[in-house]
Amino acid sequence: MGRFVVSPATHKTDGGRFLASFSVQRSQGNGSYCRVFRFDKTFASHNAARLFAVTQGWLQTSMQHPPEC
Repeated sequence: MGRFVVSPATHKTDGGRFLASFSVQRSQGNGSYCRVFRFDKTFASHNAARLFAVTQGWLQTSMQHPPEC
């Protein structure tokens, strides 16, 4: 997504639902940036969790000044 690499991921819970997460990476010159975002919300399907992760990754990388954690 632009100058960032966003990698969405899903994880199946013991209860059969799915968790969403994504990582954002950027390398520029001598510096690099990598951050992982994990969410507490669970989803009924792998596809729903993946769509959420992709959407959150897009929002994070499209903001001019993303919030700090």
